[in-house]
This record gives sequence, structure tokens and C-alpha cells, in this order.
Amino acid sequence: MLIYILLIILTSIGLNFIILNLNLLVINYTFIEYLIYIFTHFSCNIFFIGIIILITINYQHNIKR
Repeated sequence: MLIYILLIILTSIGLNFIILNLNLLVINYTFIEYLIYIFTHFSCNIFFIGIIILITINYQHNIKR
């Protein structure tokens, strides 16, 4: 249960960084450049890492049932 809570916190922090970096679109970044920025910075990748780990833990938990 503690792992789920930590992963949800990790995922929400990563999502906050992605939302906060939306201001890059205002300073003449294209959407493709914004996506490249998201996928190359670790602070934004925390979201994707958290989602992948949550999915794998949930999948493993369902197999054990």
C-alpha cells in the first residue's frame, strides 16, 4: 500500500512539471518541440516512470489472484 501511495505522489509531481512547462508554448515553442522537451527532461519523465510502474504492479497483482 505504501508503494502505491509513493508512486501516486511521484506521478502527480511529474504531471505538475508537465503542466508547469506548458508556458514554453507561449514563448514560440512548437508542439513538437514541447513534446521533445517533455521526453528529454527527467523532471517530466517522472510521470511516465510512475505510470509504467503502477501499471506493471497492478498487472502482477491481478496475475497472482
